Amino acid sequence: MEDQEDVQYCFQDRNSSCRKALLSTSIYITLYIFFSLISAVTVFLNILVIISISHFKQLHTPTNLLILSLAVSDLLVGLIVIPVTTVALMESCWDFGLYFCVFFFYFTCLCASLSLGSLVLISIDRYVAVCDPLLYHSKITITRMMCCISINWCFCIIYEAAIAKNVVNVQVPSRCLKECLIVEELNWIKIIGLLFSMFVPCSIIITLYCNIFVVARSQARKVFSKEAASVSGVKTVQANKSEKKAAKTLAIVVFTFLSCWIPFQLYFFFILIDNLLSFFISFLPLVNSLINPIIYALFYPWFKVTAKLILTLKLRRS
Repeated sequence: MEDQEDVQYCFQDRNSSCRKALLSTSIYITLYIFFSLISAVTVFLNILVIISISHFKQLHTPTNLLILSLAVSDLLVGLIVIPVTTVALMESCWDFGLYFCVFFFYFTCLCASLSLGSLVLISIDRYVAVCDPLLYHSKITITRMMCCISINWCFCIIYEAAIAKNVVNVQVPSRCLKECLIVEELNWIKIIGLLFSMFVPCSIIITLYCNIFVVARSQARKVFSKEAASVSGVKTVQANKSEKKAAKTLAIVVFTFLSCWIPFQLYFFFILIDNLLSFFISFLPLVNSLINPIIYALFYPWFKVTAKLILTLKLRRS
């Protein structure tokens, strides 16, 4: 049995107070440095994307507007959500007050929904571009895309406010005093939230990218079959590379999305575990904000050029 002197509480004189986290100094500092680096890199990469698309008029396209919207939401995650989440997870004693805890819960879900909504719009945009390329420019215009982005932001703001109002019980915010942890029973509101925040976006993204892969593979085969009679085996290599590239991009997008979101959603809605593993699961969707600019920006050749111009301070000369 633990000695009373070995146990440290947020309020030492109250039995209902939360216990302080007992971490060694080296682990404590290492974790803070690690999560600070994640936050800094997330902010840095997304700022590069935002400046690139905003500054260069050549990049003002419907697809890049979606990447810009995604970068803005991910920037908010790196700038606000990751630092506060780090403090909330590392420090068992919450010193920012009850209402800031509720606001933080809302803002975290809002940023995640904005990022997720942008991913869905990106998948729709790529689907139209690959499956109906002749009508893409007439269907997907900058004006329509700005309207879709605005609708996505407005819907996420209203939807998360409604969910937070019904899910978060301000009277019972945690299991003990001085803690920021939302614990609620599973009800129909949570089930609807789980449906719209995970299953529907997952289904849309996976279905569209699977169709993109099938169409891209079919197009590659048609190109090869038409030119095989007059072209040497070099075309076979190019067709195979095209199929592999499409498959690789699909695998990265789907695997990253599922591996970051499904564990977090299962933990949040069902509270299956409560240990060190849940500590890292809580960070998975936030790490997705770091991976997004790598997947959707670094894969584009223009980003390497614009990033070089930004980092070498040659924006004016460009």
